[in-house]
Amino acid sequence: MQVITDDNVRLHVEDVGSGSPVVFVHEFAGDHRSFEPQMRFFSRAHRCVTFAARGYLPSDVPEDPAAYGQDRARADVIAVMDGLGIDRAHVVGHSMGAYTALHVGLFHPERCLSVAALGCGWGSNPAERDASIIACEAIADMFRSEPIAEAAAKYARAPMRLTFEAKDPRGFAEFERMLAEHSGLGSALTMLNLQIKRPTLWELEADLKAFEPPLLVIVGDEDFPCIEGSVFLKRVVPTAGLLMLPRAGHTITSEEPAAVNAALGELFAAAEAGTWMSHRNRGGGA
Repeated sequence: MQVITDDNVRLHVEDVGSGSPVVFVHEFAGDHRSFEPQMRFFSRAHRCVTFAARGYLPSDVPEDPAAYGQDRARADVIAVMDGLGIDRAHVVGHSMGAYTALHVGLFHPERCLSVAALGCGWGSNPAERDASIIACEAIADMFRSEPIAEAAAKYARAPMRLTFEAKDPRGFAEFERMLAEHSGLGSALTMLNLQIKRPTLWELEADLKAFEPPLLVIVGDEDFPCIEGSVFLKRVVPTAGLLMLPRAGHTITSEEPAAVNAALGELFAAAEAGTWMSHRNRGGGA
């Protein structure tokens, strides 16, 4: 099905199951198919929604750079929820989608049953900010100028994804194939206008200290660009719980679906029961 945003961009949306809603927001190298292990598992007890972000086929690929950005990505999540008549949902984001999920939690806490930020933090560390901007520009140029299959093969083999290829060659091959089906233009414009320009986690510190929805942060211990950002979220966000998965890289929704699903299931249940941070209300003492 399709949802049309307020700026007339058509978003491809998939909606399955019934129960309390879960909205999945994908990463830069993924699309709506990246959450298939979660869609299949959670749709047994939840209404599960995933969508291809603007710039990702079969959604529209706007050619205007102004059509992309963090504010627009946040608004697209709300547009999908509104288009499906969903008042509140568990919002689960991975990497690029994790930043967006956090923004939904910051700007629309009343729409969130909970928020999960998976593999979040790349490009946020102030000490690495200049280098990450240069990397973003090079990645955008690669997707804009090279055949998409060649760009996908290079991008898929970033160091923080090598654990996925080593543990699950079949799953990794599927990931690489789907990445090669993306729009090179959409990928470049997303990198230049969302990834580079979004505020870093450190720049959001004051806002994150007032974050309201229950938050689960998941990161692989081989996902080195995202570890510091994930720990930062745990340290700053009052509602945050942190899970670090051993021997796991960046593509954790596909690489370690059982562990991710178990942790998300615990978040959903505790958030709905109002017990996510209930231990902090207990008295101390030895």
